[in-house]
Formats: sequence, C-alpha cells, structure tokens
Amino acid sequence: MSDNIVIRYAKLSDVDAIVQFNLEMAYETEGISLSVEKLTDGVKAVFDDNTKGFYVIAESDNKPVGQALVTYEWSDWRNAIFWWIQSVYVLPEYRGAGIFKAIFTYIRLTAESSNVCGIRLYVERNNHIAKSVYKRLGMEESHYDLYELMLK
Repeated sequence: MSDNIVIRYAKLSDVDAIVQFNLEMAYETEGISLSVEKLTDGVKAVFDDNTKGFYVIAESDNKPVGQALVTYEWSDWRNAIFWWIQSVYVLPEYRGAGIFKAIFTYIRLTAESSNVCGIRLYVERNNHIAKSVYKRLGMEESHYDLYELMLK
C-alpha cells in the first residue's frame, strides 16, 4: 500500500470503480446483490445532474481505493444546505489507513467554504467500527431517528 493518497472529485471515467465499490458495499453491509444495470444508471445520473450530488474518490498510485457520495438536503430553518455523506467504501486492504478520514476532511473543508450548514450521514445501527471513526472525526450522534417507506 502506498502512502501517496490523493483525494479528488470523481470523474466520469471513475464510474466502473464506483459501481464496483457500491456492489461490494451492498453485499458486505446488507447481504444484497444490486442490479448492475440499475446501479450503473444511478451512478451516471449523479454525473449527468450535479443537483443530485457528487462523488469523492481516494486513490493510491492512480488507482481508486475508496469513495463517498455527497448529496444535498435543503434546510429552510437554516437557509442553507446539509451535505449527506453516502455510499462510503474503502477497499478492505486500505481500511485502517486513514482513507475515510482523508475523504471526510476533503468533504469538510469543501463544505466549510460553501453554503453548507452541516454534514450528516447515516450508519447501520450495529456498525460500531464506523461509529467510532465518525466520533473521532468530530461527528456526534443525532437526536433524530430515521424512518423510511420504501416504494421501489
């Protein structure tokens, strides 16, 4: 593993890596196999419409080794935007090496120079490793619970 980690905005040429990372994440965290076609279309949609969000890529020796998706939520209470971090994935052999910390720092610094009032993410209830990482990065557990109604 190289110490030369670069964090950058994703490019259209990263679609295949992002799709692969999402496939691996879905199976690893939830035991589900996603439709490659639907997932590819969903990833490309972010590049086609920047109001959906943006991806951040971590690379080592010009190879993608991690990612995060940032999406937006308007807050009328704050007259500003929350950034939601989603689709976080780091290749297993790079975990524990500060890859997510570097991605998070990149996102945070970018957010601080924008009309962003906060950064949020959701985490699996029993993912204690991720929760400890998020706390070490200064995030706090919210007083909100997440509810959802799946339609598709």
